[in-house]
Amino acid sequence: MTNQTVKPPIWFWVVSIFAFLWNLVGVYSYLNSKLNQVAMLEAMTQEQRELFEGIPAWATAAFAIAVFSGAIASIGLLIRKKWAKPLFILSLLAAVLQFINWLFLQNAGEVYGGQAYVMPVLVVIIGIFLILFSKRSIAKGWLK
Repeated sequence: MTNQTVKPPIWFWVVSIFAFLWNLVGVYSYLNSKLNQVAMLEAMTQEQRELFEGIPAWATAAFAIAVFSGAIASIGLLIRKKWAKPLFILSLLAAVLQFINWLFLQNAGEVYGGQAYVMPVLVVIIGIFLILFSKRSIAKGWLK
């Protein structure tokens, strides 16, 4: 039995760095929504403000879980660990919970129009891609 290390191609590192930067943007967005609330609320219309203030605690928790597990999963890719995949799955599931609240329970589309759907769709597409990418990376032996 050999303990050979399989060297990933350059594009693996490009995707992994993109994943890390993407998830850092999510962490920034979450922290900004918590630490910069006053300035954010002042810049909103009354309808937007009511929507933001009406976000339930469970949806805020889902947001935090989504962005932090995604960021940690991205670090897992960069250090080539298999545990990145279950964290990407957790991140996507938490994001979907958050979006269910945002789009269907709070009806953000009524306040923001079609723009309310852009980021959720993008997050889900990238989330699915990162799960499939980590699955393939495990199969290729790039993640241990």
